[in-house]
Amino acid sequence: MLQIKNLTITHLKDLRTILKDFTFSLNKGDKVVIVGEEGNGKSTLMKLIYDEHLVKDYVEYTGEIQKNNTCLGYLAQELSQKEKEQSVYAFCSEVSSFYDLSPRDLSDIAHQLGLSVDLFYSDQMVGTLSGGEKVKLQLARLLILKPDTLLLDEPSNDIDIDTLEWLEQFINTCDLPIMFISHDETLIEKTANTVIHIEQIRRKTMPMHTIARMPYRQYFEERLAKLSHQEQVARKEQSDYEKQQAKLMQIQAKVEHRLNSISRADAAGGRLLKKKMNSLKSMEKRFEKEHEDMTKVPDVEEAIMISFDDTIELPNGKTVIDLELGTLKMEDRILAENIRLHVIGGEKICITGSNGVGKSTLLNTIARELLVRKDLKAAYMPQNYEDMLDLNLTPVDYLSATGYKEETTKIRTYLGSMKYTADEMAHEISHLSGGQKAKILFLKMILDQYNVLILDEPTRNFSPLSNPVIRNILKAYKGAIISISHDRKYISEVCDKVYRLTPGGLQTL
Repeated sequence: MLQIKNLTITHLKDLRTILKDFTFSLNKGDKVVIVGEEGNGKSTLMKLIYDEHLVKDYVEYTGEIQKNNTCLGYLAQELSQKEKEQSVYAFCSEVSSFYDLSPRDLSDIAHQLGLSVDLFYSDQMVGTLSGGEKVKLQLARLLILKPDTLLLDEPSNDIDIDTLEWLEQFINTCDLPIMFISHDETLIEKTANTVIHIEQIRRKTMPMHTIARMPYRQYFEERLAKLSHQEQVARKEQSDYEKQQAKLMQIQAKVEHRLNSISRADAAGGRLLKKKMNSLKSMEKRFEKEHEDMTKVPDVEEAIMISFDDTIELPNGKTVIDLELGTLKMEDRILAENIRLHVIGGEKICITGSNGVGKSTLLNTIARELLVRKDLKAAYMPQNYEDMLDLNLTPVDYLSATGYKEETTKIRTYLGSMKYTADEMAHEISHLSGGQKAKILFLKMILDQYNVLILDEPTRNFSPLSNPVIRNILKAYKGAIISISHDRKYISEVCDKVYRLTPGGLQTL
């Protein structure tokens, strides 16, 4: 099977090492999730395992990746523009083994993925498929290859709850070893039996990784317990050391005072005091050496995000939106009808629904109405961050309203607390990961004190470790939230009203 030995990966641009001395074997029955904060190199690792040419322009590596004639099936995070413009039939038939399969073979693959076998021969453009259909089609093309191992980069992105539940079943019942990346905690908790956790500590100057052959929830809870215990022990040892040092200094001060005040006639007494002082100095050196070996406060990468100001709020009875929409259209196609939505101050609502039903179109309609309101201060976070971000600006320039030194210093402090390095603050936004871009949008909403948030899949690009932090921030937020999400933890923990968008309108869940 797949074996990795002493793998070290270094970015060419800033010579930052993102993984060091990584050794791992992927075995039969493994369902391995790679987790870590945004920009830590999860996708880079997966691409490198699959094909080093995918990353040769921006990283270099040492070590061995032994595939042992293993056929790897790789699902990329995004379809290329060329693939989106292909017909489904052309997309599938690019795999040479497509023509070697019998109708029965194709039927078995279609049945396994919940697809119609006729779809493989369809002239429909791949880009027009729903998010769930795209994921299933990509998996179908991988299975046509008859791979020995599956590498899946964010298969849970942009798919509805029904498809997420199907994906969980697929991963659990698939007899192939699977290595995957996902931000969906529920999916990870229900499928992964091994965790690879990639971290960047000491202000992203030192890589660290953990391999835990256990379910994600167990790993997460044991990690928290271990870190908490280590921190308690470290602080207790530090407190004892400080008390020890204070007592030693008191004794030294007394001996030194007696040395200074002793008469020259008392030579014997002076010798005894000097001997005692030397003994105290030796004890001090021994304590310092012991201090070096004491338990250290854990140095780990924590998900940090600043919170919204408590002064942000809306009166509970204030109407945020009272929407009546006869038809919801995309170009000339009617997506839904008879939409009615009433939201008041303080409410946090979520709209769910099947892929392609028009949720993002509806949210965009809501955003256009609310962003021009003078009695509200609304912010919009679309799925495509580039719609709101100027990718040519640095994060500091984008977040700065005045350009004054005091303001930019404050912004740099906030970005630093969110684990941005000085280099990342100076990079154009286009160079940042999806999660880092999302953090910039969140920080702008916080700095500008918006009281209405319109959020399209707000947690989709945050790591499973960051998402609990984001959920707590949004849960404590005192303004109104109108959102779309398939994140089951976000829906249950943050939202107090949930609607399902159907062709016939919004249904209360």
